[in-house]
Amino acid sequence: MAMNITKQNFEAEVMNSDLPVLIDFTAAWCGPCRMMGPVIDELTTDLAGKVKVCKVDVDAETELAQQFKVMSIPTLVVIENGKVKKSALGFQSKEKVMELLK
Repeated sequence: MAMNITKQNFEAEVMNSDLPVLIDFTAAWCGPCRMMGPVIDELTTDLAGKVKVCKVDVDAETELAQQFKVMSIPTLVVIENGKVKKSALGFQSKEKVMELLK
């Protein structure tokens, strides 16, 4: 299960992470986000110990969504060493997400 990120744990879990971080900006009402759910869950298991997989609920964490200029969901963001490395909009296949992480 992907870790839920809030503004309270963002700095510690994302910005100070020793591992690359994949953030899924999502919402419960979003159809494509629900389609991403199983892909994110699979990646959480497959990448354990290599990549920290996280979710941000854009409705609950509007500040984080604004900080990353999220205009459309799902939005995936890869962060390494506290910096945004790559991002993608919309539903992505597992293969596409793996490409983002390279």
